[in-house]
Amino acid sequence: MMKKTGGQIVCEALVREGVEVVFGLPGGAILPLYSTLGSYPGLRHVLVRHEEGAGLAADGYARASGKVGVCMATSGPGATNLITALATSMMDSAPVVAITGQVGRAAIGSDAFQETDITGATMPVTKHNYLVMDTHDLAATIKEAFHIARTGRPGPVLIDIPRDVQAEEIEFDEAEWDKPVSLRGYHPPTVADEAEVAAAAKLINESERPVILAGHGIIISRAFDELLELAEKAQIPVISTLLGISSFPEDHVLSTGFPGMHGMAYASLALDQADLLINIGARFDDRITGDTKRFSPNSKKIHIDIDPAELNKNIKVEAPVLGDVRHVLNQLNPMVKKTTHVEWLRHIEQLKADHPSLKIRETDDLLGQQVIKAISDATRGDALIVTGVGQHQMWAAQHYQFKNPNSWFTSGGLGTMGYEVPAAMGVQLAHPDKEVWTICGDGGVQMTLSEFATIAENNLPVKIAILNNNMLGMITQWQDMVFNKTFYANTYTGNPDFVKLADAYRIKGMRVTSPDQLDGAIREAREHPGPVVIDFVINPEENVFPMIPSGQSVAELIEERL
Repeated sequence: MMKKTGGQIVCEALVREGVEVVFGLPGGAILPLYSTLGSYPGLRHVLVRHEEGAGLAADGYARASGKVGVCMATSGPGATNLITALATSMMDSAPVVAITGQVGRAAIGSDAFQETDITGATMPVTKHNYLVMDTHDLAATIKEAFHIARTGRPGPVLIDIPRDVQAEEIEFDEAEWDKPVSLRGYHPPTVADEAEVAAAAKLINESERPVILAGHGIIISRAFDELLELAEKAQIPVISTLLGISSFPEDHVLSTGFPGMHGMAYASLALDQADLLINIGARFDDRITGDTKRFSPNSKKIHIDIDPAELNKNIKVEAPVLGDVRHVLNQLNPMVKKTTHVEWLRHIEQLKADHPSLKIRETDDLLGQQVIKAISDATRGDALIVTGVGQHQMWAAQHYQFKNPNSWFTSGGLGTMGYEVPAAMGVQLAHPDKEVWTICGDGGVQMTLSEFATIAENNLPVKIAILNNNMLGMITQWQDMVFNKTFYANTYTGNPDFVKLADAYRIKGMRVTSPDQLDGAIREAREHPGPVVIDFVINPEENVFPMIPSGQSVAELIEERL
C-alpha cells in the first residue's frame, strides 16, 4: 500500500493503457489533475484552443492509430464543448476516452460555478459514462472505460471526476492494476456462429452478380487482407461506403467506387442490379439506401456486423452474421469457392464506361475536383486525407485515389463541419512520418480554425487545402436543385484573407486562383517542412454530381447538371 492522489492514479492508469498523447484545455475543476500531469513526461499533452478541438483531435488520433484517443476538459462549458466531438465519435464508432473535471462532491447539485450534469448530457452520445464519487474507484473505472471504448463496436466513453476526488490522497493498493475487467452482460462477439457463416457462404457460392459493400467495420477490425482475399478468390467487385473508403485499394481492378447520394453512378447501379449484396461492417445508412423499399431490390443480402442492433434494423437480410469482421472473414473465406464472374465484371466495366462519374468538365475556372485530383496525382495516393463535411468532402471521396489502408478520415454519421483541422492534428500526431492533407471548405474551416495555433505551436506539418467559394457550397447546391433556387443564408461576404490569416498564425500561406497554378503550389507546399495553408479560390457555381436526392433511389439519379 502507498499513498496516491486521484490525479496520480489517473495519470498512471493512462500510462498503463499505453496512452502517449492527450488533447486538452485546463480549467478550475480539472486543475488538480493538470498539476499532476506534468510529472508524467510519457504523456504528451497538446494544448488546444477549444475543447471541441480536443475531442475531434482525439477522434482523428484514434482512427489513424487504432488506439484509444484521449481528451480532457474542465467542468461546465469545457465539458459541454466536447459534446459534438463525442457525438461524432459515437456515430462513427471511434474509440475515445474523455476525462472531465467536475465541481467538488459537496457542491454537486447546488448549481455551483461551472457545474453541469455532463454524464446526463452525454448519455445519448457516449457508449458509456461515469461519475466517479470515490477515489478508490478511479483505477478500476479507467480500466473499464478503455476496455469499453476499444472492444466490440468501439465508441466514446466519458469519465467525470469531481475536483476533490482528483486532489484526494488515499492508500492505494498496487494490485489494483492487475485486476481483470469483468463487466456483467458485456461480452462483445468475436467469432460468428458456424451456421450463420455457412449460410452466407452458400449464398456467395450460388450468386452470379455479387457485390461487396465494404464498410467502416473493415477498417476498425483491420480486416484489409481478409477483404482482399474474399474479393479476389470469388472475383467480386468491391463498393465502399463513405467511411469504408481506403478499406480496399482503389487502383485494384475490382474496386468499384462508393455509392449513394453523391457516390459514383456506376456503384449505385451495380448495387441496384446485383443478385447478392454482401454488407461487411456497414450499417445500411440512409445516404446509401435512400428509399429502403427500392434499395437493391433484386438481391439477396448478407450482413456481417459486430453490433446485433444493426442486423435487420434498416434493411431486412437473408443471412445476418454476428461477429467481428476480421474473425468472420477468416471463417468465411475457406468456405467460399474460387470462381469467376466474367460477364458480371464486364458489365461493371461497361457501367463505368457509360456513366463516367469522375469526368471533370473543361473550364478556365478553378474547380474543386481539379484541386483534389492534383493533390492525388502529386502524392500518388499515398497521403493521409482528412476532410470536413460538404462539397469538398464529396469531391475528395470521388477524386482522390486511395491506395493504402486506413488513409481516409472524415465525419460520416454526424456530418460534423469543422472536423477537418483538429482531426488532422490527431492524424498527424498518430503518424508523424506520413504526409497529411486536410481538405477544408471555407465554411467548415472557420468553425475550428483556432486550432491553426495548435498546429503552429507544435509545428505539425499538416497541409491545409481550403476549397474557397465564399459560400456554404452544399447548402447552395440544395437550394439550387431542391428548393427552387431560393437562396438564403448561403453566402459569405466576410471571409478573411486566409493567406494573411495563415501568416498571423506564423504558418506559410499561398493562394491559387487558376488551374495553371495548381501543380506548383502543391509541390511548394509538399516541400515545405512545416504546416501550410493554401487558399484555393474555386468556381462558386459548381455542384457535386452524381446526385441521388434524399429519400429517393437510383431511378432518380442525376449524373450532371442539365
